[in-house]
Amino acid sequence: MTADSPRWFASSYSGNGGACVEVATNLAASYSTVPLRDSKDPAGPSLAVPAGAFAAFVAGVRSGALDG
Repeated sequence: MTADSPRWFASSYSGNGGACVEVATNLAASYSTVPLRDSKDPAGPSLAVPAGAFAAFVAGVRSGALDG
């Protein structure tokens, strides 16, 4: 693994069911992107989200603004 390799992790809130979204926030500072992937398919595709958009999403979840 190099410094530019994603370090994947799932939220501690996701439990151990295996149906999680994993993120690699270690690339946000150097590439301004946050990769996301399906934990059930780690060799599959990932989605690159702009770091600012991901931060806004996390802030919205934390504040409850995205609750239905």
